[in-house]
Amino acid sequence: MSKPYQPPVQSGAGQFFDSLVVLVLVYVSLMAPLLFKEAPAAPEAGAEKPAVTWESLNQTPAMVEQWDKLGVNIEAAAPMIANRFDYTIEPVSLILTILVIVGYFFFVLRTSDREFREVIRERFGPGKEN
Repeated sequence: MSKPYQPPVQSGAGQFFDSLVVLVLVYVSLMAPLLFKEAPAAPEAGAEKPAVTWESLNQTPAMVEQWDKLGVNIEAAAPMIANRFDYTIEPVSLILTILVIVGYFFFVLRTSDREFREVIRERFGPGKEN
């Protein structure tokens, strides 16, 4: 009778290192857009800011009514309206993202294939491979 398969065991230090790497990668991927974002231009010294009105923010009376229902005044609403999410797609970022995802896919595919073959060799012994 053959001995049951015993998979290799990863040490606690290895698990900690793997978790740390994943945590750093998540943090960097979330912080990268903020780090590369261009800082807003500072207002010139001595220049007065024009008064903000609902009309200057392109808000209709119906929109103003909704802001009032939310309890948000014009000073609080102005930054929310002015700093909308930018939905433009940068070709360089898109290509880089696609390359990273495709590269990761092939990395996982190749690593999984290698580990699968190692498990088969450990379980059934060496055999002919393609």
